[in-house]
Amino acid sequence: MNTTDIFDKEKKYFLQTYKRIPIEIVSGSGVYLSAKNGDKYLDFMSGLGVNALGYSHPRIIEAVTKQIKKISHLSNYFITDIQTEFADKLLRFSKMDKLFLTNSGTEAIEGVIKLIRMKFGQDKKIYSLTNSFHGRTYGSLTLTERKNHRLGFEPLLKNIDYIKFNNIEDLKDKVNENTAAIFVEFIQGEGGIQPISNDFANEITNLKKEYDFSLVADEIQSGIGRTGKNFTYQHYNVNPDIIVSAKAIGGGLPLGAFMIKNKLNDILDYGKHGTTFGGNPVCCAAGIAVLDYLSENNLISKVDNLSIYFFEKLNNLKEKYPNIIKDIRGKGFMIGIEVNNFANEIVNKFRDKKIIVNLTATNVLRLLPPLIMEQKHLDIFLDIFDNILIELS
Repeated sequence: MNTTDIFDKEKKYFLQTYKRIPIEIVSGSGVYLSAKNGDKYLDFMSGLGVNALGYSHPRIIEAVTKQIKKISHLSNYFITDIQTEFADKLLRFSKMDKLFLTNSGTEAIEGVIKLIRMKFGQDKKIYSLTNSFHGRTYGSLTLTERKNHRLGFEPLLKNIDYIKFNNIEDLKDKVNENTAAIFVEFIQGEGGIQPISNDFANEITNLKKEYDFSLVADEIQSGIGRTGKNFTYQHYNVNPDIIVSAKAIGGGLPLGAFMIKNKLNDILDYGKHGTTFGGNPVCCAAGIAVLDYLSENNLISKVDNLSIYFFEKLNNLKEKYPNIIKDIRGKGFMIGIEVNNFANEIVNKFRDKKIIVNLTATNVLRLLPPLIMEQKHLDIFLDIFDNILIELS
């Protein structure tokens, strides 16, 4: 089957909900993806932040192979040692007290909404921020303020509203004794790699002390070391009651979780919530491999240090090409390059030069490289980006 055939079959068999990149990927190794025609691509997308350890990582392969030979699935009427081991490691990593394991980020968000409703009742307000993205199922879609995602799916859940991003006055106007929770992406991913400000985070902390609502840190894209700390909220003066994690935690396998403080422990009791595949033993084995590798290799600190170098070089390019590059923002290996023009052309030129980058929020190049990227890979990107900018100048 040639590459044309596979895209014809994709159109024949699949709902057309994705705009596919016209490359037939057949394998991956380390930070590279290999196409059927033999081309190798340096990947600065990592499956939208999923492949934290890159592709075909030996630790993940070993862990998954060992577990799948033992048992691949067991209903949640039972519990296995691999699940409790993963839970212990993730709770230590997050410094939280209890968790619920899921298949994905959006499933975890749905569980958190149920928990919040059970604790605070139906009438109190849940807030997220404008330009946010929390998922595509009904509850998470309601939290997602981006109108293009919600169009045609109303009516959505009631008593969920939006606070203007980084607008302290709007935050103070809306939050009161009738507030149940605020969901925050401390760096908005789909929204264009937009970090919340320190002042905005500080005001959330002040209001939380006054009104005792729950702060939910959505770390689905930004967590598990991506921004140079375990979780992105740790860059701020905040103390979330709930953390939502997915993507990178499974190292390429479907795994998510929401983690809570003990004060919320008795809300979702027996029969109130469940999942068929969440916390699958094979996925938990992969999750253990990811967390162990991060710890044993001091990888999060390496990401933090490398990102200082990378941001410096990117900002040099911004100074060199001010008519094209408008802004460089983000933290760690979660980076947004906002361009004034040529956005799609830049992405296509990167692809022609065998680098995969992603475009979000219309004109922001989103870089989510595997956490195992080395300086030599960053230098390849920088050299090619410089050449692209020369061509466009």
